[in-house]
Amino acid sequence: MQQAAPRHFTMLRGFHLADFFTLGNAACGVGAVFFAMLYMSSQLPFHFYAAAALAPAAFIFDVLDGRIARARHEHSALGRELDSLSDVISFGMAPAALGFAAGLQGGWDVAALIYFVCCGVSRLARYNVTAESLAGDSGKVRYFEGTPIPTSVLITGILALAAALGRVGDALWGGAWTVGPWELHPLVLLFVLSGSLMISKTLHIPKL
Repeated sequence: MQQAAPRHFTMLRGFHLADFFTLGNAACGVGAVFFAMLYMSSQLPFHFYAAAALAPAAFIFDVLDGRIARARHEHSALGRELDSLSDVISFGMAPAALGFAAGLQGGWDVAALIYFVCCGVSRLARYNVTAESLAGDSGKVRYFEGTPIPTSVLITGILALAAALGRVGDALWGGAWTVGPWELHPLVLLFVLSGSLMISKTLHIPKL
């Protein structure tokens, strides 16, 4: 009697080529979080720059997986869920971790970073449940409601520039304000703005 294949091999056989690029996106995001944590313990600029550099790398994987899926006509519900989960790590958690490592560690800062990640999660969940209704006759989604979560690579770029200019930690642009019981760094408002734009229903961005 033939023995059934191990379950993990069975799942991998169900993956399309594009799905492995999606996992590359997720791997970059996880690596960015680890490098951000390493920077906090080592204070070595290399660790900060490595975390920031993995953001555009994740973005490249994110672009490639979509193009490969369209070229090979391999769209699937699994691929869509993989893409969303990977994006939460690479463009939600990783930028927030990098911001925290850069010095956004006040009470209001942490609340803003949590808000940013929650907005990203909500935006991706909304996209997944509305994708079919937003699609045209071609089956392709015509526009995004709110900014796509990968736009957070811009914030990562700003943080990398701040590190290059020595404006991290106590030297963050804008300084720090004491608001009530907690500290707020005005720079964290970039995360608040990005999160708010992601969950906007009035902002329609054509999907290329």
